[in-house]
Amino acid sequence: MNSRNISKNEQLKQSKNIENVKSSFILKKIIDFIKTNKSLEFMKYNKKLQKRLNININNYKEYSQIEIELKPADNRYGKFINIPDEEKEFYHIYFDNPNKEIKRNYLKNNEKVKMIKIIINYQVKSFKELFQDCECINSIFFKKFYRNNITDMSYMFYGCSSLKELNLSNFNTNNVNNMSFMFRWCSSLKELNLSNFNTNNVTNMSYMFRGCSSLKELNLSNFNTNNVIDMSGMFFECSSLKELNLSNFNIKYVTDVYRMFSGCSDELKNRIKELNKFNLYNNIRY
Repeated sequence: MNSRNISKNEQLKQSKNIENVKSSFILKKIIDFIKTNKSLEFMKYNKKLQKRLNININNYKEYSQIEIELKPADNRYGKFINIPDEEKEFYHIYFDNPNKEIKRNYLKNNEKVKMIKIIINYQVKSFKELFQDCECINSIFFKKFYRNNITDMSYMFYGCSSLKELNLSNFNTNNVNNMSFMFRWCSSLKELNLSNFNTNNVTNMSYMFRGCSSLKELNLSNFNTNNVIDMSGMFFECSSLKELNLSNFNIKYVTDVYRMFSGCSDELKNRIKELNKFNLYNNIRY
């Protein structure tokens, strides 16, 4: 009798071990999928799956975080990121030391900071005005971007006049619908690689690159503009722009192209005029 009980207990224990192994295996597969597809939303809201695997999604926040590295410009101080008061708890900031969190979003006068690390949790859904008028930033590198729930990136880098390096290779724009004024007056940027951008859902690109006066070329051949309505002032005052690839542009539903190329070189305007795609040039007002 006793031996039977022991045997049953052992069987039960073994069964639980097997289930734990299964759960661990399934969880590893899920995490691998998350890493590959940069998506946590399906898991976040699937409480049944979490319960079955006996896991809490909060333990896996690292897979849904956005991690950004900033380098301050020399001898510049002031705000380096705009954090809405209601979302302060979701932003974590570190100066040089990755283990010591800083509870402020500005640099003090004569403060010697070489690197700023920012981690943003998945609760944040908008990046509107994230770095607006942050003139003390020299470089921004999005190291991790495992989420696709951001819908608004308007005014995101607006007025970052000291910004010389912007690495968006890991950027996720899958569900963004507003990119208006996104890079306006990033006047020190000489290069901008947007080959990773998904613009399928974007409806507003107005004044997106206005005042990017140091940009000499811009390749937007990967841009899907099928849903864009507003392109007004999109390249306004991009005075150094010589090469602009718009080969994939569709302006079928665009209703506003006012000053789209105003302030650009005559050379660029003539090339756009020759392209004459969907009578684009004929609709432009300067």
